[in-house]
Amino acid sequence: MTTFMANMKKHKLLWEDDYDFDLIGICSSYTDYRLCWTINKALSILLKKSDDYALKNKKDGEFFFSFYEFIDKDTRTEYYLIKNQSYNYKKLIPEQDKIDYFLIIKNNYNKDIDQMVSSLKKIESILTAFKFEVEDLKSKANLIF
Repeated sequence: MTTFMANMKKHKLLWEDDYDFDLIGICSSYTDYRLCWTINKALSILLKKSDDYALKNKKDGEFFFSFYEFIDKDTRTEYYLIKNQSYNYKKLIPEQDKIDYFLIIKNNYNKDIDQMVSSLKKIESILTAFKFEVEDLKSKANLIF
């Protein structure tokens, strides 16, 4: 039995995070629930408040970010609105400290992101909206949930 164990090969399991989603940054001074209502109206979706997004940091502890979600049952497209600032002022994506909210769209096979950004920019309460390339963000791992 000992001989058999000595000859076994070791295998490593490599885990790669999936960053295959669209990301829109939103600048707005509106509270999260008011902003959510305007986004729902503009994009014809139904974002609803969910449990806060918890982010654990070995150095600083745990932080909670306001979090909304909607999953379209017909298209299976997932929408998530997350505030960039926790309740104790920690940034989710620190390198984008001017962004107030992130809209994450997963499994998007039928919505034009540029059109969505254009629609968001027309909302009076939104100062501006940007499309981001997730891979370019240093803190992109904070967006994996």
